[in-house]
Amino acid sequence: MQLKDKVAIVTGGARGIGRVIALGLASKGADIAVVDVNLKEAEKTVQEIQALGRAAFSLEMDVTDYIKVEEGINKILDKFKKVDILVNNAGITKDSLLLRMSDSDWDVVLKVNLKGTFNCTKAVSRQMIKQRSGKIINIASIIGIIGNPGQANYSASKAGIIALTKTAAKELALRNINVNAIAPGFIQTEMTAKLSLELREKMMSAIPLKRFGNPEDVSAVCLFLASEDANYITGQTIIVDGGMVMV
Repeated sequence: MQLKDKVAIVTGGARGIGRVIALGLASKGADIAVVDVNLKEAEKTVQEIQALGRAAFSLEMDVTDYIKVEEGINKILDKFKKVDILVNNAGITKDSLLLRMSDSDWDVVLKVNLKGTFNCTKAVSRQMIKQRSGKIINIASIIGIIGNPGQANYSASKAGIIALTKTAAKELALRNINVNAIAPGFIQTEMTAKLSLELREKMMSAIPLKRFGNPEDVSAVCLFLASEDANYITGQTIIVDGGMVMV
């Protein structure tokens, strides 16, 4: 088991991609702290992880508040004594055309997606620096690379995550901490399941592999980046989109 006895934190780990990442890390031997604003759903993920024979617990955390993030990380350290892997997955959307977008919709998406990633990275990196080891994996999006109508706030937040990843990678490299990002394309989740058939077909036509991705496609890359096989990779953004964006 590649990650046996490693300790991982997954924000937004209750559902969707975050849940699959948490289960994937556990399947490779890691113990998991499932962080989410939805504690009830997070506890369900914890039970699934425990069924795999790994230790896990849920933690309600507002990633936009650094004091609460720091308190949460301290609780995780009290239980597990270390943090080897951080997956910054927590994120939201508040879509609207640029001219119609409210200040509050702009602010909340930037706070959760970008500031939340900053807060968790800052809090966890203090411990990783002491350990002189760690893997930080930020979930960005192809929308942060190519943009998308109606998602000025989301695209800005995800582009910010990519830039933050590069800077954090440079600052933390001497302490043996790898920082990378994953930019998923269109992934089969509850959100994409609600799209109209017409919109789904339009999206599909732009994907060379002619299918939407699965959360497991993102999780597989995350597991690689969390493992020792990726020790010489840092500051990178790996695109997982079926070939939709080629840079």
